[in-house]
Amino acid sequence: MHSDVTNMYDGRPAFTGVVYKKIIGNYVVHANGSAVTCELSNRIRKQLVYPTADPASLHHRVQKVIELDHMDPLAVGDEVRYIMAEGGKGLIVELLPRRNKLTRRSAVPKPLHHGAHPFEHIIVTNVDQVMPVIAAAQPDPKWNLLDRYLTAAEEANVPAFVCITKMDLVTGQDVAFQEALDEYRKIGYSVVLTSTFSGEGIDDLQKALNGHKTVLVGKSGVGKTALLNALQPGLGLRVKEVNQATGKGRHTTTNLEMFPLEGSGAIVDTPGTREFGLWETQGYDLALLFPEMRSLVGKCKFGLDCQHDEEPGCAIRMAVTAGEIHPRRYQSLMVLKKEVLYAQRE
Repeated sequence: MHSDVTNMYDGRPAFTGVVYKKIIGNYVVHANGSAVTCELSNRIRKQLVYPTADPASLHHRVQKVIELDHMDPLAVGDEVRYIMAEGGKGLIVELLPRRNKLTRRSAVPKPLHHGAHPFEHIIVTNVDQVMPVIAAAQPDPKWNLLDRYLTAAEEANVPAFVCITKMDLVTGQDVAFQEALDEYRKIGYSVVLTSTFSGEGIDDLQKALNGHKTVLVGKSGVGKTALLNALQPGLGLRVKEVNQATGKGRHTTTNLEMFPLEGSGAIVDTPGTREFGLWETQGYDLALLFPEMRSLVGKCKFGLDCQHDEEPGCAIRMAVTAGEIHPRRYQSLMVLKKEVLYAQRE
């Protein structure tokens, strides 16, 4: 156990691991096939502020220490260093650099108190791919919600592929459904079609997940539990137990957990994270998060000031009119723009 000693910390062996589970006040860290429950060093809850002037003109010493009391500084997926403490527990002493992060705006207490403002809530980090799960039927596909998930992945610069469940409930004669799938393939997203009833696509999905840390996003009722059980017996029920605890509050993700997959890879479900990915949007055009629109940003006479709304000659609107961009994807862009604008005014 703990053969992954990387260096020393205050004269004691330090180990490197990954946060797989968060419980209030504790973190379950996996390292080399072992799991150890850790607490958090107070040092990580503090942000050290250094001089902002020319570093050469001032001594590089801490000017101020800010207590990070408004958020949990660690997220599922974080790589950390820890040392062993009393009682077999670990103590996390360092957060290692993140490759990526999926985030959302925190809730703002209502009525608004003086100084209350939203802050960045990091949900999961260091993932390899995002997998939005959409039902083919029962409930009907929510394509605009899928667009929201995909833009979140684009914003985090994490690859995404789409998983469609309940394919046994539709036929090849459903033209609108097939056209919607073709549109996402045309944009460049892979689509895996599955049915836990017929077994369709389960092997393909297994291959897509193998060796990767994957984030699942999707509403309740789309068949995630049955899908995970088909991939690995009992996995869906274990994830569902965590989700039921997590979903008690609209903005609660305290109990998120990442589950190892047999063979290799891991999955983490993120129930109730409808808004994730729309935090760092100020200052750039949301159309950049739509791959089929990206090359058209700044290409009309309004340049980067174009809002793609009523400007005559907008390159994106012209592409919609020409049938090169699907009107529903354009509508998803405009809805997201309005929501972000509203959120920034809160």
